[in-house]
Amino acid sequence: MYAIIESCGKQYKVAEGDVVFFEKLDAEEGKKVTFDKVILVSEEGKVQVGNPYVKGIKVEGKVVSHGKAKKIIVFKMKAKKNYRRKQGHRQPYTKVEITAIKTATAKKTTKAADSKEA
Repeated sequence: MYAIIESCGKQYKVAEGDVVFFEKLDAEEGKKVTFDKVILVSEEGKVQVGNPYVKGIKVEGKVVSHGKAKKIIVFKMKAKKNYRRKQGHRQPYTKVEITAIKTATAKKTTKAADSKEA
């Protein structure tokens, strides 16, 4: 089972247990994060495509750490004009471990199981 989610203006393909690097999220390390902008879900060969998002589906994850990516060099130059500018950039990221993909059918089965036990 996998899902394609939208976060930080980008789309990511995630599955349970994956570790994904998102652009900086406002969440502390160890906290849960929920992504509700799910574009596509594939479960046992059945594919659900949203318009624009699939309703009733959520992807949950746990923030592992925050950090910065490798440095890239931004170099601007205009030939024959003695114009040169060198600048470095490190993009901040958030490392998230995907814990669960919650579907509407999974919610119904857990509620049914809870009612049978009670």
